[in-house]
Amino acid sequence: MAFTHSILCQVGLPRSKVDGREFMRKSGDAWLVVQAGWLDEGSGPVEQPIPYGSMPRLALAWVSSYALRKKTREIPIGKSANEFLQLMGLSSGGRQYKTLREQMHALAACRLQLGFKGRSFNGQPVEQFDAWQKDDQSGQLSLWPGVMTLSEGYFNGLIDSAVPLDNRALYALKGSALSLDVYTWLAHRLHRIEGRPIKLHWMNLREQFAQEYVGKDPDKDFKKKFLPALRDVLTVYPQAKVEKVTGGILLYPSQPPIPFKEAKK
Repeated sequence: MAFTHSILCQVGLPRSKVDGREFMRKSGDAWLVVQAGWLDEGSGPVEQPIPYGSMPRLALAWVSSYALRKKTREIPIGKSANEFLQLMGLSSGGRQYKTLREQMHALAACRLQLGFKGRSFNGQPVEQFDAWQKDDQSGQLSLWPGVMTLSEGYFNGLIDSAVPLDNRALYALKGSALSLDVYTWLAHRLHRIEGRPIKLHWMNLREQFAQEYVGKDPDKDFKKKFLPALRDVLTVYPQAKVEKVTGGILLYPSQPPIPFKEAKK
């Protein structure tokens, strides 16, 4: 079982690289603003990008889950790249090492603002982080920090409103940031629906998940990406009752991916 912040289930980090130093996403009463920061990588401050893609989503879920299970802000993340990837259940092959390093640096440096109905978190999710350094010329393997410390504000937000998720689903969807976003959104949303199903039009869905889609027919372009992601999500979340209809989708009241009794253990 994994956990993530409830607001991040409604408005996610960017899924692809962002030009500029700030990113905003809004959905109904929920909103997110991410500002890129700076990190000392061993020889002074280095400008970091805005975190994006699947890796920071998976890392935040893993770190948040550990924090809640152990009731601590201090998260052990291993002594090496391979060790942390193994802790997360990911392969260390290919570009995984480089991607994880880059995105965790970006995540540790960023400023994150989350808001919902007059309540907001304003700060950095990571309070303390020792930068992962590249191998030096001596050939000695660079060691990663043993601990990452979450900020008190972010940790308290998790305690108040974390959403339980199925770890198996997260890793089945790890290749698509959009699929991860759709899964966490449905996990948060469906069991809160009461009575009649809710229809969401493609324009509403695009505004929530893909405000960056612009052009002649952005809703149609987004639909082509969304439907395959939704199919993948429904495969790993079979309790979810979602129907494609003319102009959008219907959401029906559904059981969450993790039963309430199990989530409270």
